[in-house]
Amino acid sequence: MTSLDHRTCSPRNAPAPSIAAEEIERNGFCVMRGLLSGSEVADLDATISGTFEKTPMCRGGFYGNRTKRFGRLLVRAPSSHAMARHPAIVALVSRVLGPWCDCIQLNVMQAIEVHPGEIAQVPHRDQDMWAGEKGRIEYLVNVMWPLTPFRAENGATHIWPGSHGIRALDEAHADNGMPICCEPGDAIAFLGSTLHRAGANLSAHPRRGIVIGYSLGWLKPYENPWLAYPPHVARDFPADLAALAGYRQHRPNLGNYEGQCPSVLLGDPVPDNLPAIDALTGEQAMMVAGHVAREHARAERKTP
Repeated sequence: MTSLDHRTCSPRNAPAPSIAAEEIERNGFCVMRGLLSGSEVADLDATISGTFEKTPMCRGGFYGNRTKRFGRLLVRAPSSHAMARHPAIVALVSRVLGPWCDCIQLNVMQAIEVHPGEIAQVPHRDQDMWAGEKGRIEYLVNVMWPLTPFRAENGATHIWPGSHGIRALDEAHADNGMPICCEPGDAIAFLGSTLHRAGANLSAHPRRGIVIGYSLGWLKPYENPWLAYPPHVARDFPADLAALAGYRQHRPNLGNYEGQCPSVLLGDPVPDNLPAIDALTGEQAMMVAGHVAREHARAERKTP
């Protein structure tokens, strides 16, 4: 499909998380309109304009040679916190990914500027960054936030509706996908299994956006959060944002620091010596408790 579908220019209303989840599970994507005001997005865009100017063009056929990208947005633009923590987005992602993890995490948070003359990106699925089983579970949800209007002519994100889930095992579709028409303040959410790409920028102006990806909390994230946001930086984040940025342990004991949740590093002072503390799944905790009880009973029977 090369023309704009009616869903790309629907009324500016954000669906409830449950409705958005149904839509994203049915179509592989959904558009949530008017989540932020135009002025909020304009302020964020102005904050990072200088960084765009200083950032060199990417190198490589996938990233694009007429495209700029940079991360570490939570420190470069504190106003981006509202995007990363947006309640409707976090609720949607938690609902979609919740069956396969205890908690979600930030996988990537990147600003993108597609310049005039950039060719269309290769169609791809972001779940392919991990070598796990495909077609049964979802590994991530990406959210694209336009900083400038997204139009077919300026390289708007293209989505292949219905290309997700088990259908991700099919060969790539032959058509050009559907360009998603959006305004600053809207958000395009799509599954990691959904085929998509950035379109060619045939206009005279750059197209800007921010992609925020959320993945299962037990996966290795695309952007290394502890290098992007070391403890002395993350200490100033709200607790929920610090957790999204990697300062949260995922059962069983994944991502720990000295056997504890890495959020311990955000305190002041950080203890030099810490006791390791179990952080097990419910099933594991029951198994371990049963074992411990049996061992104590056995020890008591041997005691004179």
